[in-house]
Amino acid sequence: MNRSRRNMLSLTAAGLIHVAANPESIVAEEPVDTGMLIRQAAERGHTDIGWLKSFHSFSFGGYYDQRHMGFRSLRVINDDRIAAGRGFPTHPHRDMEIISYVLEGALQHKDSTGRGAIITPEDIQMMSAGTGITHSEYNPSPTNANHFLQIWIEPALRGVNPRYSDNKVSIDQKIDQWKKIAGPDGSDASVSIHQDATIYATHLRAGNVSDFTVEHGRHAWLQVARGQLIVNGTKLSSGDAVATSRAISIHVEATQDTDALLFDLG
Repeated sequence: MNRSRRNMLSLTAAGLIHVAANPESIVAEEPVDTGMLIRQAAERGHTDIGWLKSFHSFSFGGYYDQRHMGFRSLRVINDDRIAAGRGFPTHPHRDMEIISYVLEGALQHKDSTGRGAIITPEDIQMMSAGTGITHSEYNPSPTNANHFLQIWIEPALRGVNPRYSDNKVSIDQKIDQWKKIAGPDGSDASVSIHQDATIYATHLRAGNVSDFTVEHGRHAWLQVARGQLIVNGTKLSSGDAVATSRAISIHVEATQDTDALLFDLG
């Protein structure tokens, strides 16, 4: 990031950095103020322990950055790659909504509620840790790597009973549109969570566009899982993200086939 871009950044109470207009610091080739944070993939935290390679959009584990502690109720986006036949052994969680979104391969889940499943890119999985839960996540393939996004959302309600759910979400449901894959209890999302937050997924084909309106009082984070987009004039590639706390229209154009997630947060 060049000096002129850095001069346009400011920390807000929500823990994000907004791009603010500053005509004296903008060089001619810089884009105009979009009112959006740009979170570049190359600036994320990174963990590599051999069988697991992970990039962290927010502070996680041994990666700490006080500028990136989360965004509203969105606490974790880990871009994880698990080697064949390896995975996370049984470990505990409490008071967190944990969503798994598989991009490649398969992921096998087992937890202390007695539930378990093997999910693929045509599934969405949610575990509400509540009062306490233990679980494991493994790549069941002996030959193929797994690639998935691990998402944590802080719940509005603490101390609830742990629960697990998964649901089918076919690629056809995501092609060139925003499919609601997770949302508050009572919504029409594929899985429900204990928070005023909705997650949309899209598979946007090259050359196609999709718009999303951020309503007044709402906040949005758009994560490029893989591919390449132009969002309100800003080019984004795999692992990049933009976020805003302003009521604006987000115009998304795919320059290649792209998978992306959009978080609409209270």
